[in-house]
Amino acid sequence: MKGKDIITLHDLTTDEIFKILKTTDILKKQQMKGEVYKPLKGKTLGMIFHKSSTRTRVSFEVAMWQLGGYALFLNKNDLQLNRGETIADTARVLSRYLDAIMIRTYSHDDVVELAEYADIPVINGLTDLTHPCQVLADLYTIYEYKKKLAGLKLAYVGDGNNMANSLLFGCTKVGMDISIASPEMYQPEEFIVKLAKEDAKLTGSSVVITDSVKEAVEDADIIYTDVWASMGQEDEYEVRLKAFKDYQVNQEVVNMAKDDVIVMHCLPAHRGEEITHEVIEGPHSVVFDEAENRLHTQKAILALVM
Repeated sequence: MKGKDIITLHDLTTDEIFKILKTTDILKKQQMKGEVYKPLKGKTLGMIFHKSSTRTRVSFEVAMWQLGGYALFLNKNDLQLNRGETIADTARVLSRYLDAIMIRTYSHDDVVELAEYADIPVINGLTDLTHPCQVLADLYTIYEYKKKLAGLKLAYVGDGNNMANSLLFGCTKVGMDISIASPEMYQPEEFIVKLAKEDAKLTGSSVVITDSVKEAVEDADIIYTDVWASMGQEDEYEVRLKAFKDYQVNQEVVNMAKDDVIVMHCLPAHRGEEITHEVIEGPHSVVFDEAENRLHTQKAILALVM
């Protein structure tokens, strides 16, 4: 996978996804044993942030340090992109200085263009369309708890946003069934669902899009949720609060799933909105293991593509 861009999980093969997950497992166990592994000594990752972050920035920066490399933080005011330099020119210049680029931004098309013109790997740290690195960490976390992926059912409850899109790609690539419960006007974009269903045919999984929480969650092995209003949607907050009032992951919803269901959230969580405090702190929650695994998965991605 050396030199490969990580833009969406739909772009990766099932074998590539499992290679990332296997490498994640190896690197996590190495770290737990205190073993030093620095394959990226002398290499630099440029991290472009147009959206603020806790987990993405810290996990990538620490990952590079633990692998022996250096992470260079670049916010929107640090680059000439903010003053009219083209993405293509920026990609060409940064390719002369860096060994890889991680970008967290709004427009997915900007990341695609950056990757098109860069001569080094480009990693999507989040766009309004997809969040592949998060879902790779999610898949690894599910495997840690369930010891398998194929044949499991994941129920996503909430906004059909970048997380829902990436879970559609990730689940279908590894043979997991996925059911998404969202209000009709907030369901995932049709072209994403179509691509996911194409992947599902290859792996024998299923995709269900519904407005019924009960239909989605029944017999689920995993329940997943995310905030109802993402960064950049603050002006829609009050409208979304009303639209999603019946889509909260609470104890009643957890009880609809299997007895050994695990509950996931990519964080940050708005407790009392999309998920209750009782559930996120309850016995089914794996939210903070999931957050930790961002570090180990990021290390795997960087070690493989740089």
